[in-house]
Amino acid sequence: QVQLVESGGGLVQAGGSLRLSCTCSDTFTIYYMGWFRQAPGKEREFVGTIKRNNGITYYGDSVKGRFTISKDNTADTIYLQMNSLKPEDTAVYYCAASPVWAISPASTSDYYYWGQGTQVTVSS
Repeated sequence: QVQLVESGGGLVQAGGSLRLSCTCSDTFTIYYMGWFRQAPGKEREFVGTIKRNNGITYYGDSVKGRFTISKDNTADTIYLQMNSLKPEDTAVYYCAASPVWAISPASTSDYYYWGQGTQVTVSS
């Protein structure tokens, strides 16, 4: 069974940086791993995703140029490096994994597996 475990959330001041990690227990059927976030009272928002076999990445407009997704050599663990953080980045960040080859990167329905979420709070 595919399980995703996230780590690295916390409290940071505006302008600071954080790095989140996500490890997948069984990547045999997984093509993409990515990140979504959800702030209180808002819909879940696409942050970015990475294709495991070649490292191609896609990002949401609100984080382009500030956030970077990378993977380790095995591609079982991905990272979300968040720089120049803003208070509006405050949310629960969820790792997600997709077995869909022709993915719509920002579509939550293409991600079958989800982590438990990790809180990121950016103070002004």
